[in-house]
Amino acid sequence: MARSTGDSEQVRYCARFNYLCLKFTLITYSTVFWLLGGFVLAVGIYAEVERQKYKTLESAFLAPAILLILLGIIMFLVSFVGVLASLRDNLYLLQAFMYILGICLLIELIGGVMALMFRNQTIDFVNENIRRGIVNYYDDLDFKNIMDFVQKEFKCCGGEDFKDWSENQYHDCSAPGPLACGVPYSCCVTNKTAVINTMCGYKTMNEERLSVQHVIYVRGCTSAVLIWFLDNYAIMAGILLGILLPQFLGVLLSLLYITRVEDIIAEHKLNETLLDGGRRKADIEFTSAGCCMCYPE
Repeated sequence: MARSTGDSEQVRYCARFNYLCLKFTLITYSTVFWLLGGFVLAVGIYAEVERQKYKTLESAFLAPAILLILLGIIMFLVSFVGVLASLRDNLYLLQAFMYILGICLLIELIGGVMALMFRNQTIDFVNENIRRGIVNYYDDLDFKNIMDFVQKEFKCCGGEDFKDWSENQYHDCSAPGPLACGVPYSCCVTNKTAVINTMCGYKTMNEERLSVQHVIYVRGCTSAVLIWFLDNYAIMAGILLGILLPQFLGVLLSLLYITRVEDIIAEHKLNETLLDGGRRKADIEFTSAGCCMCYPE
């Protein structure tokens, strides 16, 4: 009997240790992403405040600052629910946290699959939005900085090709001024000389690709970025895992913790039922004895 009691105590200890491990892990997980969400939100708000100081025209694109704010709000609120749920052991909040993470993960997976299935439509959509951004290139600092960075890093020009820059009123061949029929300096092939020629893209859009390929990048940025993704599939796989794996772990941790909390609640209710049954039995025996229980046998 003593051995049986010891085994029972050991099982209870192991179960409690498992519960504490899951609780601590889920609290740590939620707190880390809660703080990270707060940081992203703060950066987004700061970037948007700075952007408003210099913005002269509404962007055709969603500004990166707006994307950071939205991402920060989602991360902050969802992670806060996770922190509160794991601290309070609230089943409804835990289930809400798990379902929200699961839905976000599912949306990302479906979006990725749809983008691959409709690859041509996705590329056309991106090219169209790049052309819309090119129209406001000099009035939208966000788009200008992003476009210049992409063109320099990926050695490309425009969306579909370098002729997309004709969409800009200053670079159109019929426009007055020195920028007419040219492309921005970020499209130029890296200058090896000490003197930088910022007008290297001058009068290049009315030329054939082969005649200007040594002066500017003639390949479109959409194709350049896509080729880079295909050439660096290991890096892309790592980035995707870094985005999707934490969410999957959050769903798994929440599911395990919910199961453990439900087991503890069921065990607690069972113990209460047994204790109440014992009390009722004692009360019945005490009542049936009546006044006779005072007499000696």
